[in-house]
Amino acid sequence: MTTPTIFVIDDQETVRKALGEMLSVFGFTVETFDSADRFLAGYDPIRPGCVVCDVRMPGTDGIQFVREQARRGFGLPVILISGHADVPMAVEGIKAGAEDFIEKPVDDAELVGAINRSLTRASESKLTQTAHEGLAARFARLTPRQTEIFDLVAAGYTSQAIGAKLEISARTVESYRAAIMEKMQAESVAVLVRQAIRLGRLEP
Repeated sequence: MTTPTIFVIDDQETVRKALGEMLSVFGFTVETFDSADRFLAGYDPIRPGCVVCDVRMPGTDGIQFVREQARRGFGLPVILISGHADVPMAVEGIKAGAEDFIEKPVDDAELVGAINRSLTRASESKLTQTAHEGLAARFARLTPRQTEIFDLVAAGYTSQAIGAKLEISARTVESYRAAIMEKMQAESVAVLVRQAIRLGRLEP
């Protein structure tokens, strides 16, 4: 698995250097940028990580950056850092999708804690997304008839009731159910029901 990188964006060189050195001491891989525009122009979306970004900068500011990186589908957690007068802007950034904001002067422990929380949430979100994509891919392999029976089983119909509804034998329904369970990698009807909910096929 690729090691996450902490991307520090600040137009002040002294701030960039101080944050970069501090985070490196804590074991993070760090890259620094003097503007959000420069980061957006060069970032490779396959690279995992977290962004520490100043709120008030020339060009694209921190809030605009939060919105733009999300619009591009980067999905990076963003921690905004702000001076006292910028706190209302930072709160606006949270509303726009930033993970956290920290006031300057930045407390080392507070920033490291925020980064670790953000990376953990991002990792969990990625695992959830991957699991859902796998579930959706398995569901897509069902035939139209299997999909029909999947929905009926998830809705609580017995094999006999499904057979009567579809005008096929209960034994045929059981055969379909077995194939569905295998394709969906569901070891029980309860698992199938939970899958139906996750797929939006059934109201929880």
